Amino acid sequence: MLSQLTIRDYAIVDVLDMDFKAGMSVLTGETGAGKSIILGALGLTLGDRADKSVVRTGSKRTEIGAEFDLTDNPQARQWLLSHDLTDSAAATQCCLLRRLVNADGRSKSYINGSPVTLGNLAELGDMLMDIHSQHEHQSLLRRATHQRQLDEFGVKKALLAGVQQCWQAWQHNQQKISHLSDESDELAAQIQLVGYQVTELDELAPEADESEKLEKEFQQLDSADSTGATLQQALLICRDNENHSISQAISQTQALLASLPANDSQLNAIKDLLNTAAIQIDEAVAELQQGLDRVEINPQRLEWVNSRLADLHRVARKHKIKPSELYQLHQGLKQQFEGYQKSDLALEQLQQRDTQLRGQYSELASKLSRQRKQAAQKLSVQINRQLADLGMADACLDVELTPSSSTSPCAQGMETVEFLVSTNPGQEPRPLVKIASGGELSRISLAIQVITAQTSSTPALVFDEVDVGIGGGVAKAVGKLLRQLGEHTQILCVTHQAQVASQGHQHYFISKQNTGKTTNTRISELSEEEKVREVARMLGGEEITNELLAHAEQMVASA
Repeated sequence: MLSQLTIRDYAIVDVLDMDFKAGMSVLTGETGAGKSIILGALGLTLGDRADKSVVRTGSKRTEIGAEFDLTDNPQARQWLLSHDLTDSAAATQCCLLRRLVNADGRSKSYINGSPVTLGNLAELGDMLMDIHSQHEHQSLLRRATHQRQLDEFGVKKALLAGVQQCWQAWQHNQQKISHLSDESDELAAQIQLVGYQVTELDELAPEADESEKLEKEFQQLDSADSTGATLQQALLICRDNENHSISQAISQTQALLASLPANDSQLNAIKDLLNTAAIQIDEAVAELQQGLDRVEINPQRLEWVNSRLADLHRVARKHKIKPSELYQLHQGLKQQFEGYQKSDLALEQLQQRDTQLRGQYSELASKLSRQRKQAAQKLSVQINRQLADLGMADACLDVELTPSSSTSPCAQGMETVEFLVSTNPGQEPRPLVKIASGGELSRISLAIQVITAQTSSTPALVFDEVDVGIGGGVAKAVGKLLRQLGEHTQILCVTHQAQVASQGHQHYFISKQNTGKTTNTRISELSEEEKVREVARMLGGEEITNELLAHAEQMVASA
């Protein structure tokens, strides 16, 4: 509920501070005193658009603040928490809306001291207060409001939650299907190409480091003849030439030196070197022999290696990579192709899930439709009964349920809800937005709110001049209905009718003071005695007689 409203430099208001209470609060005053100004300022804090004309003449800016008690408003508390606009759950018991409008027309919006967009302010404002007037801030003209009121009136919350949860699960599943389907469409050609490449590489079956090994083997096989001949010639020089081999020459040299004196140190060193050389030559000969034995002359193997290398180079050129990279490419493409196959399987599973969720949704939504149909009949009967009490006996309200044209699940069920009204006999029911009379719309709004008050989630309602065009018994009925409504929710009512004003739990008097240079609006809460005098003034004008006072006192007392 609204607990406080502060206005600075708005229109003809310089400073205005108002504290509000639960129940029905009546706002009265002379014409032009500023009653509509106060509601306009309140509308700005709830997200209405503003321009520089609202700034008081000579001021730099308009500042408006509205404090709300959210104790009985879990929807608004949850909204604040989800938007990080409160420090803790305990802090959400109170909410402060603030709006600044500069003289150049630019405005700023704040929720609990944090800057927000005008859209955020309006979104929260719809959860805090509903203004029923001839102005823009009027949720009853929106179909979404009709559906919410009908559901709150006669539909089980658990069923509504079940439909919403099922729709959310279906929508999430649909997003996955859409993502995979788009991916499949975009990559269809790529999938075909990858499949072909994997098949080709499967046939080739490249191994890790295969090309390097084959290149080395090819070089060995290709040079086997010349390598063998060279090794054979080296062996001949080192060992096998009986007349001129290195081994024979060293042996002959050792024999010659052996005949020389043994005590010559220089000769002994030479002998040692020759002995070492002889050993190394023998080792070299052994290695040459082993190398010669390893030389393989295999034309068939050489042909196969050459052909295999040609295949590896051919496929590598197609992929513009080195032959040594074919193995990694093959493994990567196989993983990619397996991923595509898994995507196809996942898409099939998601489509099966879609069928399952559609079935669950259809069952829940059908139950919701049946409950809505029953609630619509009951609600229209009760509203029409209230309309008759409000002087609109010829008016008839129908709650129309229109099946959705979509074959897919919808968040709010399988139909839309709209209140249609006929205000004259024989007239076709029309949407509320097409009703010309603001007074009629206000009374229709009042009748709807009275019936749905105990189930409504809106904790505060404003009725601006709901008594336009009525009087006498009808005005008294309006007042009683507003007071009845005030037992369940906070009501702010701007009225010109004494019969309505006398029913208020609180009474605020709005006046205008002219100092000769400036005009200011003032507001004050009336005492019981002051309330009686104001009701008497509304009954008879400025001249208040004892009879008027007695009548006013009786009206106030009867409330």
